[in-house]
Amino acid sequence: MEQIINRYRNVLLLAVAILAQLALLAYQIKSNQDVRLIRVWAVSAVTPMARVLEAGRSGSSRFFGDYFALRHVHDENNQLKSELDRVKMENQYLRTELNTADRAKNLAIFEKTSPSKLLAARVIGNSTASSGKVVLIDRGTNSNVQRGMAVTTPDGIVGKIIMVYPTASQVLLINDPSFAAGVISQKNRVHGTLRGQGYGPVIVDYVQNETKLDQGEWFYTSGDDRIFPKGLPVGIADIVRPGVARKEIYVTPSGLQNGIEEVFVIIEGVHAPIPDAVQTNQPVHILSAPPADPAETYDAPSKTPGQLTDADRVVEHYRGMSAARGHSFGEKGSPPPNFNVDQEKAPQKPPSP
Repeated sequence: MEQIINRYRNVLLLAVAILAQLALLAYQIKSNQDVRLIRVWAVSAVTPMARVLEAGRSGSSRFFGDYFALRHVHDENNQLKSELDRVKMENQYLRTELNTADRAKNLAIFEKTSPSKLLAARVIGNSTASSGKVVLIDRGTNSNVQRGMAVTTPDGIVGKIIMVYPTASQVLLINDPSFAAGVISQKNRVHGTLRGQGYGPVIVDYVQNETKLDQGEWFYTSGDDRIFPKGLPVGIADIVRPGVARKEIYVTPSGLQNGIEEVFVIIEGVHAPIPDAVQTNQPVHILSAPPADPAETYDAPSKTPGQLTDADRVVEHYRGMSAARGHSFGEKGSPPPNFNVDQEKAPQKPPSP
């Protein structure tokens, strides 16, 4: 049998193929399908692989698309950041220019209205010492600046010239420990000596504890030191309290609060009066009451003659008790009334004359 199969193997395979084809044709005719089964089987076999390949292709396409899109967004973000930084710098520059213009306008007004002869200067350097408070300005002997001249701003005094060079000068600030100047309070006219501490607020020394001084009172230069002309603002007394031997007065210097960039050197000082303190009890304008609205008018209940109210009965009751004891309200020496006695049973006594 095995020899027969080996001998007619090709014929058998052909016969099996023909029978399979005939069976498939019969099945196709019976199922009434226009598509060949071989094609159906081929498509069914290829579809899963095609789906996998398409998923990989679409995923790769989206990945690279998103990558390039994000790369573009990243570049655009960097460009926007650079534009924002440029706008911020321009805004800061314009704000600085505006503040400079405002300061220049205020300085020009102060220079025009000040009775003293002033010389405008700019701060160009600071001292490197930790305890010393010294700045360098761009005016010197070439501008007729001399040692001992006062330096101020529109807000308040700044210091005095301690060293002069041809084109620059050193200014000792008022918060330096070696600084001293005569001051006077605005309201109570209290004299004292302004001294620096090297940090924070300055102090006003040599004021007795018995001297009246209000917290929040302004101090001005008194002119006693022969450096600062009288009438320049110094600062506000934030702390005023009794000390061991003298009052402890701490003043916030108004001339150093906003920083010092432009200052004035007083070439020829002119004394000015101390401005009057602001009145705390200023008159207040009050309008008259509005006219009464007839619709809102309240009519009190009318009282017929001879009719007593509850208040009238209480008054008559206490008058009767005082008459029973001979007491007269408002007179000294009369016996006090007895409020515990029954008015009807108590004997009536005439009030004391």
